Amino acid sequence: MSGAIKLSSGYEMPMVGLGVWRMEGKSIRDLILSAIKIGYRHFDCAADYQNEAEVGEALEEAFKSGLVKREHLFITTKLWNSDHGHVLEACKDSLKKLRLEYLDLYLVHFPVATRHTGVGTTASAIGEDGVLDIDTTISLETTWHAMEDLVSKGLVRSIGISNYDVFLTRDCLAYSKIKPAVNQIETHPYFQRDSLVRFCQKHGVCVTAHTPLGGAAANTEWFGSVSCLDDPTLKALAEKYNKTVAQLILKWGLQRNTVVIPKSSKEERLRENFQVSDFTISDDDMDKIKAIDRKYRTNQPAKFWGIDLYA
Repeated sequence: MSGAIKLSSGYEMPMVGLGVWRMEGKSIRDLILSAIKIGYRHFDCAADYQNEAEVGEALEEAFKSGLVKREHLFITTKLWNSDHGHVLEACKDSLKKLRLEYLDLYLVHFPVATRHTGVGTTASAIGEDGVLDIDTTISLETTWHAMEDLVSKGLVRSIGISNYDVFLTRDCLAYSKIKPAVNQIETHPYFQRDSLVRFCQKHGVCVTAHTPLGGAAANTEWFGSVSCLDDPTLKALAEKYNKTVAQLILKWGLQRNTVVIPKSSKEERLRENFQVSDFTISDDDMDKIKAIDRKYRTNQPAKFWGIDLYA
């Protein structure tokens, strides 16, 4: 077990979780039940993944069969871009699908409000010009205050942000009554983002790495990106520690005090990704990994949105 990190909200979040992005409906049940048996207690979901209902069925089965108690799991899901003006309804919709009374963490998925397409529908709101239909009437501050209301209503224990840069995170800290507990971002050895990670941690915002292995084969398939899993420096270090490259990278993430939520659809990988607490990467080797940063983002939603929000 790799321990837990205490959030600014006072709750603890397990430092290794399982992301359910791109997990297909039928296999989800077996994967989640297997993950719980292996020891996973943290599951990262999102309305946009369009599998909350299947995750909910698996969780309900885990609770009913006595495999695990609800209070021993940490469940995250996320507000989609088109629901910024309908935060309460979107949260309730996710809770209903997940068959839960409350969420441990609810995140603003991206710092952009788009045209509302109906709660529970998460296709990107693309305009006739083929470009994302951004709603310029809803500020992120308005969205955040609606997120805060979820905490006072008891629907959500902790709230946070996702894919926010230093400026947007700073703004959120300035206007928030309840500080964002987490900023979930892409970060891995090829995209280390030390300035953002350090800024968040300095101000009590826990960083979760949503693409801790660089997206691997899935992002290569979707975005044509290169994976750090094939990096010669990382391969040599993994051999030195007698670990897989994935285990080395996840350990590097944990030693930066970031939470990691690798995704896998294979049970042996689930097990492997969870077994990272029995070794420590030396400072010298952490420096070697630091030196391979390429400032290389693999997750490129511009491919679907017709606009590069990171430009």
